[in-house]
Amino acid sequence: MSTPDAVTPGRADHSTVRSLLRLWPYVRPVRTRLFSAAFVAVLASCTGLVFPLVLKWMVDGPVAERDVAGIWLGALYLLLLGVAEAVLFGLRRWLVARPLSGVEADMRADLYRHLQRLPVAFHDRWASGQLLSRGTTDLMLVRQFLAFPLTFLLVNSVTILIGVMIMLAQEWTLGLVLLAPAAPLMAVCWLFERHYSLVARRAQDQVGDLTTVVEESVLGIRIIKGFGRHRSQALAFRELSRTLRGTELAKARLLAAILAVIVTLPELAIGAALVLGTVQVADGRLSAGTLVAFLSTALALRWPVESIGFLLAMSQEAATATERYFEVMDEQPESTGPSATANGSSAVAGGKGEGGLRFHGVRFRYPDAPADAPPVLDRIDLHIRPGESMALVGATGTGKTTLTALVPRLHEVTAGRITLDGEDITAMPREELRARVAVAFEEPTLFSAGVGENVLMGAPDTAGEADLDRALAVAQADFAHALPQGTRTQVGEQGLSLSGGQRQRLALARAVVGRPGFLVLDDPLSALDVHTEAAVEAALRRVLAETTALIVAHRPSTVLLADRVALLSGGRITAVGTHHELLRSNAEYAHLMSGDEEADR
Repeated sequence: MSTPDAVTPGRADHSTVRSLLRLWPYVRPVRTRLFSAAFVAVLASCTGLVFPLVLKWMVDGPVAERDVAGIWLGALYLLLLGVAEAVLFGLRRWLVARPLSGVEADMRADLYRHLQRLPVAFHDRWASGQLLSRGTTDLMLVRQFLAFPLTFLLVNSVTILIGVMIMLAQEWTLGLVLLAPAAPLMAVCWLFERHYSLVARRAQDQVGDLTTVVEESVLGIRIIKGFGRHRSQALAFRELSRTLRGTELAKARLLAAILAVIVTLPELAIGAALVLGTVQVADGRLSAGTLVAFLSTALALRWPVESIGFLLAMSQEAATATERYFEVMDEQPESTGPSATANGSSAVAGGKGEGGLRFHGVRFRYPDAPADAPPVLDRIDLHIRPGESMALVGATGTGKTTLTALVPRLHEVTAGRITLDGEDITAMPREELRARVAVAFEEPTLFSAGVGENVLMGAPDTAGEADLDRALAVAQADFAHALPQGTRTQVGEQGLSLSGGQRQRLALARAVVGRPGFLVLDDPLSALDVHTEAAVEAALRRVLAETTALIVAHRPSTVLLADRVALLSGGRITAVGTHHELLRSNAEYAHLMSGDEEADR
């Protein structure tokens, strides 16, 4: 279930910084507030470093001199510094909250918009759960990184630098003792980053797999219950959950290891500095106030140092999430204009007066098919004259649905061309093409919206109630008016609150509501009972008389809607004629129409 085009995290050009820099176009509009928040956080952190200096003054001054008033004054200074630090950190939080929620929303909107523009071949390859996890979990990790680790990697670095300078200024020998673990810590952080990035990527891909299973189980709950497969589905889900748990535990072990090193080495250095400093105080070479200030500064730097581990972990997860996000965003979308390979003179090449829908030597092979695999469609030559209805008949798996998908360019032809009224469809903007060609698929898809909204998706924005009523009448879908809220009734996810026949009729209504010039129907009546089918056919004949149509058909009754029939066999059109002509002259067609093929299927 893993993403087919997933980028291997351990590849040679993997770089956390390079990945995170790709977020800059989204961050740029809010950079002022983010920089201000970082500056405020640096001020707040540096304010905390003033505490040890006040303590030094108190110990060497009022405490040594037994000046009670001075002690109270020092306490007041510490209180004011604490309030200032709290206010500054609160201000930082306020500065980043609104803009970063906007960044997340913009990235999610861009992802959704981009997914709508990606070709069908992309969606055929990618699991929906992987895409869903990129738009939810991954973007949450990116927002958290921008809100916390991004700022505090800078803030803590500045704090450590200033703190070290203060300690060296107070007593350079003790400062050098505390700097001793620096080199080992950097080496450990480098190793941690390399290993954690691999595990983080694996975990996020596994979250996508788990999301896919949940989504499929919810959408297929009727199948699961109908076949009593809930136990096997639960076992499969549990296995994926255990795999993800193991990966998360591997992440926890890596984080625990680096935290153990990051905590232990500085603590040992502080302990050594304490012993050495105490000896120096006893020898009179160092004042007690300086030692208190030095140790207080060292303790103030504990959190900035100890936080490096989980800040690096969060940064790695954000970098991986960013990679996963841009894996989708980098996919090439469908062009909105004419195809770059379109022949500019295609309209002329089609011939003057050559109207209707025509396939010229069309060949199609799926992009991910093996190089030596035969094409699904090969040398398709077919002409559907203006105002004519053509039925497309063939055995299961011969490529009928694939052929119909080529007309609205849901897939691109591998060779040859398709023309509408003499114009190559690749020379048309997709928006114009899909406004001229309406489609109804065998498997009707409805959205979680009102009945009327689902049907009017196939019409221009100017369409109204009259168009809706006409389309419902043609599709014999007047049942919509009897629903609790009429055509405003919400049909629910995938339209599963309706029967299969009702969904198919609404899908047919959606195809005809816009009065299209070209109509492509993929077995549009397969889920209807005999009586409803007859009523729909009677109404559909009037629609077909006003359009040019290609209809995938399995039943003789559907075939009889068409003026002529094309037989698709072995990826080629092997016969064209009327229903009665082909029954007399073509044995394969007669076999298909006899019902034996239906029984075989």
